[in-house]
Amino acid sequence: MALLLKSLLGALAVVLISLLSRSRNYYIAGLVPLFPTFALIAHYIVGSERGALALKTTVLFGMWSLLPYFVYLFSLYCLVDRLRLPWALAAATLSWAVAAFVLIQGWSRWHG
Repeated sequence: MALLLKSLLGALAVVLISLLSRSRNYYIAGLVPLFPTFALIAHYIVGSERGALALKTTVLFGMWSLLPYFVYLFSLYCLVDRLRLPWALAAATLSWAVAAFVLIQGWSRWHG
């Protein structure tokens, strides 16, 4: 049942993004994926199973995880005029992966 609910939430997000992308305020479609659906689930599980200290650590890491997302957005912003859209998206995703790897390695060294 929980898996079905998560699937429905994902489908709802896709429909909302599609509708917003066709509206006068199309740019709001970029805000929908940032709704903390999965963060709420993760924070509830960590907080209830591991306690407040682990939850605070998870939240702090979540704040730092905004950096790879920024790298993705910045890369896409710079590349969308230079490359075809699929290539720009692929390059931006690769940029996100590299930044996420660097973040995880740095976090493991400083907080491990």
